[in-house]
Amino acid sequence: MRSGGEEVKREKGKGDYAQLKKLAQKMGSCLFGVADVRPIKNEFILPSSLTRRLNRGISIAAPVSAEILDDIQDRPTLLYYHHYRQLNFFLDRMALKMSFFLQRQGWRALPVPASQIVNWQEQRGHLSHKKIAQRAGLGRIGRNNLLVNPRFGARIRLVSILTNMPLPSDEPNQTDCGRCRRCISSCPAQAIKESPEEFDHMGCFEQLKLFRKEGFAPQYICGICVKACPGKRGSIASGYTN
Repeated sequence: MRSGGEEVKREKGKGDYAQLKKLAQKMGSCLFGVADVRPIKNEFILPSSLTRRLNRGISIAAPVSAEILDDIQDRPTLLYYHHYRQLNFFLDRMALKMSFFLQRQGWRALPVPASQIVNWQEQRGHLSHKKIAQRAGLGRIGRNNLLVNPRFGARIRLVSILTNMPLPSDEPNQTDCGRCRRCISSCPAQAIKESPEEFDHMGCFEQLKLFRKEGFAPQYICGICVKACPGKRGSIASGYTN
C-alpha cells in the first residue's frame, strides 16, 4: 500500500511529464518520451561525475521532410545536407530551451548535441540518442541501425536531455521490423543485414566517405535508408503527437 507522500510524488511526476511533453510539442517536436538511463550509463562517453545523478533521459524527435527525401535516389543531395544540418540545429535549440526550463524548476539538465561524433572509429557520440529513444518508447532499433517509429519510420532526427527530475519513465519498445526489408535492398554499401546486431558500421562509413569524396555532400551523410523506411503512414502529414 502506497503512502500519501508517495502518491503525491507520483502525481506530481505525471504532471511534470505532461508539462514537458506539451512544451516539446509547442516547440515543434513530433515525438516525446522519457527513459530510465541507469542501465546504459556505462555506454556514455561522458564523465561519470557529470552524469551520476542524471538518471532520466528525455528523448525528443523532429520529422525529416518527405519532399527532401523524395529527391534522394542513390546518393545524398545538397538539399538533404542542408536540411540535415538545420534539423540538428533545431533539435539542439529545443534541448537547450527545455534544459533552461528544467533548471528554472530547480533541476539539473544536460542537453546532449543531436549530432556530434566524438569517436569516428566507432562512429559514436557522447551517448546513443536512438537507445534512449528506444528505452523511452519512441520506437525500435531497426535493421538499418536507426530508430524506427511506427508512424514516421526512420524519418526522424533525435536529441536527448539528461536530468535528475524524477519523471515517470516510458516502457521500452521491444518490437522488431517484422517482414519489412526495404532498407536492405536500398543500401548502396550492403551494410544492412537481417538484424541490427549484424549492421556493418565500417562498410557504411566507407560509403559515406565515398559520397563525401565525390562531392555529393560535404559531411558524412547518406539518407537512402532513411527514405526507404517511411513508417506506416509514409508522411509527416499524419500529425505531430505520439
